[in-house]
Amino acid sequence: MAGLENRIPPPLVMAAIGLAMAATAALVQAPLPLAAALRWGLAAALFLLAGRYGVPAIRAFLQAGTTINPVVIDRASVLVTTGPFSRSRNPMYVAMALLLAALALALGNGLALLGPLLFVLFTTRFQILPEERAMAAKFGNAYADYRGRVRRWL
Repeated sequence: MAGLENRIPPPLVMAAIGLAMAATAALVQAPLPLAAALRWGLAAALFLLAGRYGVPAIRAFLQAGTTINPVVIDRASVLVTTGPFSRSRNPMYVAMALLLAALALALGNGLALLGPLLFVLFTTRFQILPEERAMAAKFGNAYADYRGRVRRWL
């Protein structure tokens, strides 16, 4: 299983899970017990929240001059700890999970809610844990201090 570490970019994982969620919703009836207006309102709120996390996180990496490519962890040149990174060590992944949760609500399918959970589990194991090892090796005590202050997800 270690061969999957840092091999599949999280946006691709998110897209694949999103497609699987849509296929599941088309094939299996598992309606969410929420009024359509509430479901769509929650989906919209999660979509907007994803943007509030993801866009500033990407901007922070670009302004710091470090890579946003999660497959090449060793190219990280700066430890970014401000903006959304002061609330989550992985705001881009939080944004992707929120987008999947918004999709699940928009689909109105209870089984689709497994998609964001699968994304979090897969990303933690095959992306975040290897990233944390690389960051600890590269940034030492600064990363250890940051890790002690800020949660992995939320």
